[in-house]
Formats: sequence, structure tokens, C-alpha cells
Amino acid sequence: MPPKHGDLVQGTLEMLVLKTLALQPMHGFGISVRIDQMSNGIFHVIPGSLFPALNRLEREGRIKGEWRSTENNRRGRYYTLTDLGRKALKEEIRAWERQVEAVARILEA
Repeated sequence: MPPKHGDLVQGTLEMLVLKTLALQPMHGFGISVRIDQMSNGIFHVIPGSLFPALNRLEREGRIKGEWRSTENNRRGRYYTLTDLGRKALKEEIRAWERQVEAVARILEA
């Protein structure tokens, strides 16, 4: 079945979260909105996918979360990229680029 509008390729959500946090620290909803904006509305990240990914990344030490007040004076968990997360992002981008090149070669055959 072809992917639907907004479906992420399996394994890319964490890379996109890391890239988003490389730009600036933000809370979960902000990450979701930023990914939507940067993809020109193609990728809509739902909380049911985002928050487990954030928990995994935090457990792995790739991001760090802390509770702060949001723009609406609510309490929100803000995430920042760690040094380990920066290294992982570079590795994931390299792997992604290799995969894209391989798929392009196959499609051009």
C-alpha cells in the first residue's frame, strides 16, 4: 500500500526530532509544529508517535528534558539536544543520505 500524505518513512521520526532540536530547545507540541512547518505540511507528527520517541531519545541520552513554563504560562517539558544527540544526528543524516542515493539508483535503473 503506498504511503499516505504525511506518513513518515519508518525510522525517520527520531532523526527529524533531533534535527528540530538542533535548531533550538522546544517542547513536544513545538517540535510537532516545527516538523509540520519545515515539511510544508507534508508530515504531521501525532502525539502518540512523538512522545514515545522523545522518551526513547531521553533514555538513550540523546536529548535532555526539563520542566519549564510555556508561552501560555502552562507547564511543559522542554527538550534540548545533548552532545551524544548531535553525534547521533550526524550519523543518522549520513545513513539517510546513503539510503536516498541507493533508492535513487534503483529508480533510475
